[in-house]
Amino acid sequence: MKTYNTDQIRNVVLLGNTGSGKTSLAEAMMYEGKVIERRGTVEAKNTVSDYTEIEQNYQRSIYSTVLFTEFMDRKLNFIDTPGSDDFSGGVFSAFSVADTGVMVVNAQNGVEVGTEIFARYAQEQHKPLIFVVNQLDHDKANYDATLESLKTSFGSKVVPVQFPVNAGVDFDAFIDVLLMKMFKFKGDTGIREELPIPAEFQDKADELHAALVESAAENDENLIEVYFEKGSLTEDEIRKGLRIGLGKDTVFPVFCASAKKDIGTKRLMEFIINVAPDPSKGNQFTTVDGVSVPCEASASTSLFFFKSSMEQHLGDVNYFRVVSGKVTEGMDLTNTTNEGKERVSQIFAVAGKKKEKVTELLAGDIGCTVKLKNTRTNHTLCSGKMYKFPNIILPNPKFRTAIKPLKESDSEKLGELLNKAAQEDPTIRVEYSKELKQIILQGQGEHHLNILKWTLSNLNKIEVEFVVPKIPYRETITKISAADYRHKKQSGGAGQFGEVHMLIEPYIEGAPENNRFKVDGKELVLNLKAKEEFNLDWGGKLVYYNCIVGGSIDARFLPAILKGVMEKMEEGPLTGSYARDIKVYVYDGKMHPVDSNELSFMLAGRNAFRIAFKNAGAKIMEPIYNVEVMVPSEYMGDVMGDLQGRRAMIEGMSSDKGFQILKARVPLSEMYKYSTTLSSLTSGRASYEMNFLEYQQVPSDVQDKLLKAYEAENKEE
Repeated sequence: MKTYNTDQIRNVVLLGNTGSGKTSLAEAMMYEGKVIERRGTVEAKNTVSDYTEIEQNYQRSIYSTVLFTEFMDRKLNFIDTPGSDDFSGGVFSAFSVADTGVMVVNAQNGVEVGTEIFARYAQEQHKPLIFVVNQLDHDKANYDATLESLKTSFGSKVVPVQFPVNAGVDFDAFIDVLLMKMFKFKGDTGIREELPIPAEFQDKADELHAALVESAAENDENLIEVYFEKGSLTEDEIRKGLRIGLGKDTVFPVFCASAKKDIGTKRLMEFIINVAPDPSKGNQFTTVDGVSVPCEASASTSLFFFKSSMEQHLGDVNYFRVVSGKVTEGMDLTNTTNEGKERVSQIFAVAGKKKEKVTELLAGDIGCTVKLKNTRTNHTLCSGKMYKFPNIILPNPKFRTAIKPLKESDSEKLGELLNKAAQEDPTIRVEYSKELKQIILQGQGEHHLNILKWTLSNLNKIEVEFVVPKIPYRETITKISAADYRHKKQSGGAGQFGEVHMLIEPYIEGAPENNRFKVDGKELVLNLKAKEEFNLDWGGKLVYYNCIVGGSIDARFLPAILKGVMEKMEEGPLTGSYARDIKVYVYDGKMHPVDSNELSFMLAGRNAFRIAFKNAGAKIMEPIYNVEVMVPSEYMGDVMGDLQGRRAMIEGMSSDKGFQILKARVPLSEMYKYSTTLSSLTSGRASYEMNFLEYQQVPSDVQDKLLKAYEAENKEE
């Protein structure tokens, strides 16, 4: 393969709902560029893109796949991404290195929820979009309805560049209103014939051509002047206007295709080459310090790694974009993420599992390397200027479960494999929760984590099970309480003795300090001698006061009392959950001249705190999440009813591009398997996002159930 200059490179991400035909389009693009000799199909399980066993079993993309083709003396790098939101991590990693999005839309279904989701992601990432109406050869294909759904969702930005002559099973021709020609295809060979526009389609072609010219002209003042002066624009002027419009996100060109028959593929690639931005004109990379790094081959070398995977026969494979400069075989670079040194021994251009060895890649190009010592996704390698690029911004997890091996002896190996999985797919989050005594897995959906379970079982030979994850409840108090506890133990020789008198009250941010309390009808005035304030690792605060007068407890025992309190806060008196937001006043006690020691006072402090806590209006608090559901209008009632059954507080409703947006606050305990339920309620057409909001007290009936469950669990143990 020749070395391509920056202006000869185009980086594209293929987007679209599951079943839209992205993988088939990828096959056609590689076939037209002679990267492959024959086109595979998803049904035959022989595509270049979906080459893993699990993808072939499901006949759908699960991982993002880096590909390339060579066409018109240009190199097109493109990334085939999964169509399910469960695997959106691959989409976000692709957005981090691609300059243009190609949104594939199924001509049978029009705009689907995946179309909406990925278009929204593209907008957030400031990536221009080109729409391709695919599967126009299907008997249920409806181009006009699909175009109308695009206009409903994306407005006047949607501008047809082509329209089909005969959509349906006989589809073999479309009219291109930029070139003002008809393209007719021979079977599924990709061979096309350029013909004049038939008379019966001339009026429609003229109308759409005028709309395309007007749309292109609106993006540039000079083109507007030319348009007013001449009443039209040349092909090159139209391309210039569309190029500017793509960059401004004011134009969504629409193309026609049947990827399986290789109809429309070449015209799409021609448009990408002529109109889509090369890497030097796309969004430039910015360092964590806010420095914009121009995509220039003459600059110092910097590589950003956007994907890591373990591949058979190769081991660890790391995929990168050359942000600036060039990378050559044998080059020594510095990892600015961890300050390690790496040698890039081999470089490959990537077409799925096919890796073509190259000697160098220039700024803007995408490739992979192997056998790096300590470089992973989100890392930066540099030579010369030491840049560091920010991590890929990923969506918050939507599905949470606990995992454990069926054989205890597999625990260590499972931990290693889960860490490896999280490195390869950063949307998988693994937490070894000391609090919950569980391994908590989080991902984008139940299917997402089931794929991981399949991999562990079938490829790594470890049998695991998912179990209901415990909830990280918090315990706190609502009123003042006092208690004392005497720890006394005598068993020959030196014994143990410690007595602690303690008062506790709720901690409220900004509340003034108080030293007068009413306990059991009696007024208690304390001498606040010393104060320690602790921000707890699990949230909230502990404020610890020394109010001892007259030396009833020696100062050297106060840290032991604090330790006892802290131990009980780590294992709360109600359910064993962390306690938070409490003020503790140690105001009296007794010592023994021989038997008192730190252990005695630690135990006395722990038990005095436990007794006081249970009499202080103790409450369990639960994590509350903000949940935002995007749902088609016809399913709104079912979705709202389900949420209300989950103790949700509905906060608002709005509409956006044909979908309803439902906002609610929902307890985490009620969100288990919600992604699966939502998919079932809406036939997979809804999506949602959730993020932590706050802790709130649980209702009394829920608290009673939790207390009984904890009591029963402890009895069993």
